[in-house]
Amino acid sequence: MRVLILAILISCSSTILAQVGAQFPPMEGESLTNEMINIPEDLVGKYSIIGLAYSKKSEEHLKSWFRPAYYQFLYKPEKPSLFQSTYDIHLYFVPMFTGAKRPAYQSVMNKVKETIDPKLLPYVLFYKGELKRYKKELQFQGKDLPYFFVLDPQGKIIYTTYGKYTESKMQDIVDKVRDAWK
Repeated sequence: MRVLILAILISCSSTILAQVGAQFPPMEGESLTNEMINIPEDLVGKYSIIGLAYSKKSEEHLKSWFRPAYYQFLYKPEKPSLFQSTYDIHLYFVPMFTGAKRPAYQSVMNKVKETIDPKLLPYVLFYKGELKRYKKELQFQGKDLPYFFVLDPQGKIIYTTYGKYTESKMQDIVDKVRDAWK
């Protein structure tokens, strides 16, 4: 029984790590400020964190990352703190509209624009298109989870994680970004 559990754990961990070192596949998204962003092409030169979701449930989990990631990586306090880390990083959350969901793209985008915290508008990109390539190249394991990718300044994947926000997942991302800058 222990051998079976160990085999499953090794299989799952190697699957999510399999794309580390690969180039992030090209993706064009529209921000809630109506700017078109090409990932990874427009992100060259800085580390980037990309969160992807392609189902209603995964989008809900993706939203759990919005505030913590914003305050960890983008927020600049008016009064600098001794313990405040500053990052020069791209951060995007990407709901993916694929298949039968594509017609809802514009109406959902308009609704989100009205309901989201305005400071997050530039960091939410809407993608409309095919899913097959991303599922294959990024090795999505299930549609009910958001997936996060840390990219180096050339657009290569250096770390991945998935699921609802937790402090330990955020710390893993922070550690990976700090390690990469050393």
